[in-house]
Amino acid sequence: MRFFFTALLLPALAGAAIWPDAIGPYHRTSTPQTTVMDRPLWDEYGLKETETAIYENAGNRFTATAWRLQDTTGAMAAFDWQRNPKAVPSKVASLAAETPDTLLLVHGNYLLSFTGYKPGMPELDALAAGLLNVDSTALPTLPGFLPSENLVPNSERYVTGPVGLQKFDPGIPPSAAGFRLSAEAQMGVFRSPKGEMGLAIFNYPTPQIAMQKVADFEKLPGSLVKRSGPLVAVILSPPDPDAAERLLSQVRYDAAITRSEYVPTRRDNIGDLVVNAFLLIGILLAFALVSGLFVGGFRAVLLRGRKGRDLEPMIMLHLERR
Repeated sequence: MRFFFTALLLPALAGAAIWPDAIGPYHRTSTPQTTVMDRPLWDEYGLKETETAIYENAGNRFTATAWRLQDTTGAMAAFDWQRNPKAVPSKVASLAAETPDTLLLVHGNYLLSFTGYKPGMPELDALAAGLLNVDSTALPTLPGFLPSENLVPNSERYVTGPVGLQKFDPGIPPSAAGFRLSAEAQMGVFRSPKGEMGLAIFNYPTPQIAMQKVADFEKLPGSLVKRSGPLVAVILSPPDPDAAERLLSQVRYDAAITRSEYVPTRRDNIGDLVVNAFLLIGILLAFALVSGLFVGGFRAVLLRGRKGRDLEPMIMLHLERR
C-alpha cells in the first residue's frame, strides 16, 4: 500500500515547480536542466533544489534561476558568492544586487537570479507569494562587524564550513578555524596603500572558545590576530602591516546585555490597595442598603395590599409548656 501511494505522488512531485507559468507579460516556455557547479560548496550552504526557466514575450526572452537553500544563512552566503563583481545594490529587497541586465536577490531561503530582464516590485511580490517552504529566520549579525572603510565592493564572502574556507581563503586551514565548534566566518577584501588584503572574522559560541582559537590562528605564518568577545579577526601576510593593524582595530564586539527586571504595577502600591479596599467596602454597604430598602419597600407594598395583616404568621414553639 505504501508503494502504491508513493507511485501516485511521484507525478505530482515531478510536476512541482519553483517558477510560475508567467511573470508579468512573460510566459514560461521551457525549463532546461540546471547545471550546478561547485556542488560541494552548494551542499555546504544547504542546497535543497534548483530550477531554471526561460520566459518569452513578443520575441523577448530572459532566464530565471532559483536556488532553495536550507535556511536564510545559506541563501545569504550564496548571494555573496554568486553576486556579480560589478553589481550595485538594488532596492527591491534587503539583499539584492543588479547590473544593467541582471538582478540577484534573496527572499527568505531562496536565491533568485534574472538575466535579460529585471522584474518590478509587483511582479516580485506575486512571485514571492507563490514560493513554498519559505524560511523567515533572521539573518546572522556577523556581517555587521565587517568594517566598511576601504572595503572592495562585492568582495564579501560568508563561510559556514571547510569547503567555503578553502575556496575563499585557502591560507587558513579548517583545523585552525574549528567549524566543529559551530564557527562561522565573514570575509572581505580591503584596499591599502601597498595593496589589497583579506580580513576574516570568525564567530564562536562563547568568548572562552574564541580565546582558545587565538593561539591556533597565531601559529599561521604571517598572521595578525585580534580577539573581541566571541570574534576572532585574522589577516594573513598583509602587504601593509600598519594598515592591517588599523583595520583590525575597527573590529569590535559590542555586547548587548538585557536584564530581566520586575516592573512594579499599581497593584504593588500599598496606598492603592487601601483605597481599593475602602472602595470595595463602600460598594458592599451601598449594595446592602439598596437591597434592604428594596426588600422592605416590597414587603410594605404587600402588607398594604393585605390591610395590615402579616404576610407570614409567626411560628410559636410554646416552650414554657415543656
